[in-house]
Amino acid sequence: MANARDVLLRPMVTEKTTSLMQDNKYTFVVAPSANKIEIRRAVEELFKVKVLAVNTIRVLGKTKRMGRTQGKRSDYKKAIVKLAPGERIEFFEGV
Repeated sequence: MANARDVLLRPMVTEKTTSLMQDNKYTFVVAPSANKIEIRRAVEELFKVKVLAVNTIRVLGKTKRMGRTQGKRSDYKKAIVKLAPGERIEFFEGV
């Protein structure tokens, strides 16, 4: 993966990930083919921070039913990135 924006697709902001931010851990939805080294380089390049650890999780999409119709949510991969003490990432700069 050449471009950092191809590796990190979007930040994941939920109630659980917001509580992880107090421990200096940030969660991102990443490309399914991205590995931990690529994720580390992408976060350091885009946000100018020092990354200590990267944990990745593959999330399988749920099968949903609406009457007779059946569908499936997409599979995705997420990464939990732990930053060095004193480092921060601001997602809501304009708010």
